[in-house]
Amino acid sequence: MSTVYLSMSTDIIHGGHMNIIEKAAELGELTVGVLTDDVVASYKRFPLLSYEERVKIIQSIKGVARVISQDTLSYKKNLEELKPDYLVHGDNWKEGFQRAIREEAIEVLASYGGILKEFAYSSDAQYQRLEDASRDRLSIPDVRRSRLKKLLGMKTTVNAIEAHNGLTGILAEKTQVLEEGKAYQFDAMWVSSLCDSTSRGKPDIELVDMTSRLHTIEEIMEVTTKPIIFDGDTGGKIEHFVYNVKTLERIGVSACIIEDKVGLKKNSLFGNEVVQTQDSIEHFCQKIQAGKKALKTSDFMLIARIESLILEQGMEDALNRAFAYIEAGADGIMIHSRLKDPAEIFEFCEKFRAKDSRTPIVVVPTSFNMVTEEEWAERNVNVVIYANQLTRSAFPAMETVAKMILKNHRAKEADEVCMPFKDIIRLIPEE
Repeated sequence: MSTVYLSMSTDIIHGGHMNIIEKAAELGELTVGVLTDDVVASYKRFPLLSYEERVKIIQSIKGVARVISQDTLSYKKNLEELKPDYLVHGDNWKEGFQRAIREEAIEVLASYGGILKEFAYSSDAQYQRLEDASRDRLSIPDVRRSRLKKLLGMKTTVNAIEAHNGLTGILAEKTQVLEEGKAYQFDAMWVSSLCDSTSRGKPDIELVDMTSRLHTIEEIMEVTTKPIIFDGDTGGKIEHFVYNVKTLERIGVSACIIEDKVGLKKNSLFGNEVVQTQDSIEHFCQKIQAGKKALKTSDFMLIARIESLILEQGMEDALNRAFAYIEAGADGIMIHSRLKDPAEIFEFCEKFRAKDSRTPIVVVPTSFNMVTEEEWAERNVNVVIYANQLTRSAFPAMETVAKMILKNHRAKEADEVCMPFKDIIRLIPEE
């Protein structure tokens, strides 16, 4: 009997899926490769059903002989191992980002004489309604809040990019690239106090009140589904912090990061160039404990940001604080530096991991930006945050356009560097 391979990712089975499975089974013994959770999350929405649940569903369908794992969008690995006589796929991958995957699959099939069988892609209206409903479900606070912890369980390293309004949230949600058979997109969004303040033309000194910060979150949440990590600055007074943590948890934020400084907060980029006071270990631990006590679920993460390296207090102080904060209940540690050389961050990670192999480490590589996510993963870093790049890239672009209009006394020349508004509108959901 001929052998057949078909790959599937969906957690919503519709008539089109059943049809292609039936056609594939008619060709021979059918093996279905089910995409793993992290692969699905990398190019589609986050799966509502886990890999194990999706495997059970596929196994129960008539005509499926066996189910195996496919841990990449690329078919190359499984095709080379199985060498099926036929690879079955819908014809919807001839264009778009899957085109390169198709071409690679054809090359592998040709290497041993396999055949690609493509069937007309079935667009099911009911499926689209269910898919839209699934995306709506992902935006529900209880579902969104739990996503960050689930991603940390699925992926070695999670990445996040800053968003400071609905439009940047949509960019964080939808931007995607395909490289070497893998799709990449951002896992989460970082709502930064620096970028929130900057977008309002105000200094980053905790001047923007919590009500305004929450409005930004609501604006982003209305048009996105991905988890949100909130920049809580110093957390403020403990008595205020516990209420703010409750609010963040209730509306569906996944994590809050607070830094161990007191007094008038100044941006860490200034280091010791301005007067900044680091909180005592005892008082900051009290804040962590109070915040954890106020939480209603285990989904919400409270992460402690250590400023010891920023304020030149040394590695020993940073490590002592890290272990004390974890003992107080912190769900993660963010370590920061304003040096371009990442050596002290590497050293911290190595020494921290020598004693603690489980607590998530968060980095914000703004100054030490030459390190790749793969290199962070090798050093057991769990979350990489790109904290201000969208804001920093937007300002020079807008300034350039403004100068072009002033220089030419018209907007024609500026159109060359402007995205057509209809393309922007297409990004914005109608419902």
